[in-house]
Amino acid sequence: MSLVFVDDIVANDFHPFALTRPCCELRAGALLVRQRWEMATSDTTAGFIGAPHLTDFDETGAASFLSGTIPAGSILVNSRCVVGLAGLPPANAWSCDGQVAAVRLQNAVTASEVLDGGGRLDAFAGSEKPADIRGRWLDQVWDLIRHLPELLTADIKTLGARIEQTSVPHATTMGPFLTYIERGARIEPMVLLDASGGPILVRRGSTVQSFSRLVGPCIIGEETIVNGGRVATSSIGERCRVHGEVSVSVFTGHSNKGHDGFIGHSVLGRWVNLGAGTVNSNLKNNYSDVSMWTPRGIERTGMQFLGAFLGDHVKTAIGTRLTTGAVVGTGANVYGTGLTSRYVPPFAWGLDESDKWELEPFLETVGKMMQRRDMSLSEKAKRQLTAAWQRAVEDNR
Repeated sequence: MSLVFVDDIVANDFHPFALTRPCCELRAGALLVRQRWEMATSDTTAGFIGAPHLTDFDETGAASFLSGTIPAGSILVNSRCVVGLAGLPPANAWSCDGQVAAVRLQNAVTASEVLDGGGRLDAFAGSEKPADIRGRWLDQVWDLIRHLPELLTADIKTLGARIEQTSVPHATTMGPFLTYIERGARIEPMVLLDASGGPILVRRGSTVQSFSRLVGPCIIGEETIVNGGRVATSSIGERCRVHGEVSVSVFTGHSNKGHDGFIGHSVLGRWVNLGAGTVNSNLKNNYSDVSMWTPRGIERTGMQFLGAFLGDHVKTAIGTRLTTGAVVGTGANVYGTGLTSRYVPPFAWGLDESDKWELEPFLETVGKMMQRRDMSLSEKAKRQLTAAWQRAVEDNR
């Protein structure tokens, strides 16, 4: 059977990420939403049904945009359901906290039929009572941070039991939780693995350099380099560069924080580069709940600690200061004095919301950054980023 992920009307508002990626390609806990369902079902992914501006979404190993007919036997999955990794009970429909999370199609349907219902899966569940599954719902984009500590604790225990481990006798470990070092990872001397508050998992191909402190629950993704500093309660995706202080944050993948500076309670999309000394605020001076920009207006999050949300391909200059609850749109090039505003539009050039990063120089920069990871910008991905840029320009007008 194949998994088909569905972005409903709620997921379409998960900015700053919704402009360039489907919800199933967001990192929730230790894994992408797509990877969680693939692990729980042992099925492969056929693609996703989502907003038309994602038609040309193209990343290695990721879900592709689907249109036309979805065959019978496919499993439709609501992309906002962060399923547990333990597996699903046998059934033709599954629910999480009383909401239908996934349905095995008894008859073929079209992608437009699914979207016409706002992406809700209830209509396809049939008369059979859905089986209950463990998981959490992403009701708001900041739930990626709200649920992070609990998800990491459970995920690392499950993932750690499945990997081939290696010993690192020269590292210092402390705390009652387990530390999992996958064979092929490199832990240099004078690294502290602090499992006092949760487990730690370091994946193969990654390097944790001397004078680094990992505080659990924490996962370091494949081929990522931690080159000094403290990384705590965070999910660091594959092929990142991390230095300094990172706390309760998610790096989706292929992003760089190579210098000093604090990043806390934040989510970074792919291909983000933070200039030296970039910092964010994750706590208001009056200790009240953080409010955050959404397409519907400023909303209270109910969270006392909340940092910045940076879309794909965001760049910050040295000394950039991100305000509490900042939303920085896709492709923004942030520089200038003072704090950023609550909302930096996509492809902004500096802190003046009227200035835009021109399309061709932006695409050239994307290509150069990807080449540094021995990857290339495909023509399909270039079309998708072009469509995102055009959409942002129109919205700004």
